[in-house]
Amino acid sequence: MRNNRFLFFTFYFLLATTFLLAISCKPAAAPVSVSNKPVSINDVPLGDKQMPPTKAIEEMIWTKFDGTTNADGGIQKLKDLRGKVVILDFWATYCPPCLEEIPHLKELQAKYGKDNLEVIGLHVGGEEDRPRVPQFVEKLKIDYTLATPENELTRFIFGNRDDIPQTAIFDRQGKLVKKIIGFNEEIKKELDTTVEQTIKSN
Repeated sequence: MRNNRFLFFTFYFLLATTFLLAISCKPAAAPVSVSNKPVSINDVPLGDKQMPPTKAIEEMIWTKFDGTTNADGGIQKLKDLRGKVVILDFWATYCPPCLEEIPHLKELQAKYGKDNLEVIGLHVGGEEDRPRVPQFVEKLKIDYTLATPENELTRFIFGNRDDIPQTAIFDRQGKLVKKIIGFNEEIKKELDTTVEQTIKSN
């Protein structure tokens, strides 16, 4: 009987481990892990909260770059985009859920137009991942703004979770409406609903 239990739990553990490896990854050199789990269900947080900011969120900056080069494209702040709904998406090239989410972010940008929605892809893969970005951008035909966030912005949005992708949606006044971690079909619906409601309510 004990042997049967041991075999059962061993099988279950191996099955669970295989499943987790299939939906996420944690590269050794990566500064962040990868997730496809939502940070909230029906607006109830799952053990995550924002860190108190050291300055106003609208003053936090990101440095834009051309997706095909490392050229500095200038500094931008959330307050520069006041009047638009804004998606800040934190991503890296080694992240499978990011690979799935980016085409959908392109669809959202095209659907609502730049007058209503501004998608900003914030690369958080670190210096080791940066050289891979141009090929990644070309492969996915990313056509929205790409940038590198300042540390305080990343710290504020990530809170006590470092999984990626992390997708923060802000209303037209620059207020954080919702943050979502990961990407799958369930999360896609949550993202779509949040963006649609935020655009309509402003």
